[in-house]
Amino acid sequence: MRLVGVDEVGRGPLAGPVVAAAVVLKAPIAGLNDSKKLSAKRRAALESQILDQALDYAIVEVDPATIDQINILQASLLAMQRAVEQLTTPYDEVWVDGNRAPALSAPTRAIVGGDGSVAEISAASIIAKEYRDRLMRTLHHDYPVYGFDRHMGYPTAMHRAALLEHGPCAAHRLSFAPVRKLLSS
Repeated sequence: MRLVGVDEVGRGPLAGPVVAAAVVLKAPIAGLNDSKKLSAKRRAALESQILDQALDYAIVEVDPATIDQINILQASLLAMQRAVEQLTTPYDEVWVDGNRAPALSAPTRAIVGGDGSVAEISAASIIAKEYRDRLMRTLHHDYPVYGFDRHMGYPTAMHRAALLEHGPCAAHRLSFAPVRKLLSS
């Protein structure tokens, strides 16, 4: 059976896109795990290996304006759906990390903790995380006062303080409560 693993990253941040990846592995890759449980160095090495050895993969981002328009859950599902739709290799089933899966034409299964237990989902988790982290480091160059290169848009104390001092920028999710509160005050 040819399996597609799907995962997303970036649901919790106050800034930047949500990113989803879909991966079809050609062969097992040693050391795959949930991207959050791997060091940055290990993730980078595995990302390179996954991209070199995957039979097929796709990475999709949904921007903050769309997140604000349709909400983060729907944006995450949309990113996952689009990632799977970009694959060109035939597959039999799609397994998605979490308790919700996007609407797809293929048989689909949501697996809680799948990013730590299913190799294809782990691979998707890793390449999505590395891709999004690079995007956030690029955003840091455009908006250095927020420190996106350190917290990747998550609501750290540093990020919240920068938001209070400078207000939101174009990369922020205006519908998220901490940002929305600033706009209404």
